[in-house]
Amino acid sequence: MGRKMEWAGRANHMGGIPRKLVFMAVGAFAKAVATLLNTTSVHNADTLIRLVQSRPPGVPLLTVSNHMSTLDDPVMWGFKGFPSSDAKLARWVLAAEDICFKNALLSYFFRIGKCIPITRGAGIYQEHMNEALDRLSDGAWLHTFPEGKVSQEDGPIRRLKWGTASLIVRAPVTPIVLPIVHHGFEE
Repeated sequence: MGRKMEWAGRANHMGGIPRKLVFMAVGAFAKAVATLLNTTSVHNADTLIRLVQSRPPGVPLLTVSNHMSTLDDPVMWGFKGFPSSDAKLARWVLAAEDICFKNALLSYFFRIGKCIPITRGAGIYQEHMNEALDRLSDGAWLHTFPEGKVSQEDGPIRRLKWGTASLIVRAPVTPIVLPIVHHGFEE
């Protein structure tokens, strides 16, 4: 199958202009939803902002969170004070191939938005997991939803998939791991 439109996810694709435009638009959307249309409380936001903006060079950041809706990412980054429109600081994220990469237009959009397609159920050694490992090897920020799919159950987090743990173990530099728990996005 090959790496699906991986070229569109490169920082230098068309001088980086498409990526900047997508992050400006999606960042504005996330800010509007998180701060204008909803009441958002964030605890320890300063820790996340500090790690995104100024962790040691070459040290990857791996954030992990529960998954309440298809809009968790990007809305969870729309809180006040977070640089959600800055494409250079933005996270890479594992995204469900069957939802976000259904056709060429969606694939291009999500690739520009620093999304890595993951085929659910294809295991931890699938080609795109290696791409996620490459981003960690570059010292980038990667976000994952280790539940593997949206879960709106009001209870403990379900069984976690092995993919996130495999990325931590296989990364050449151990990433800083920051867990995030959010609620209310299902509404």
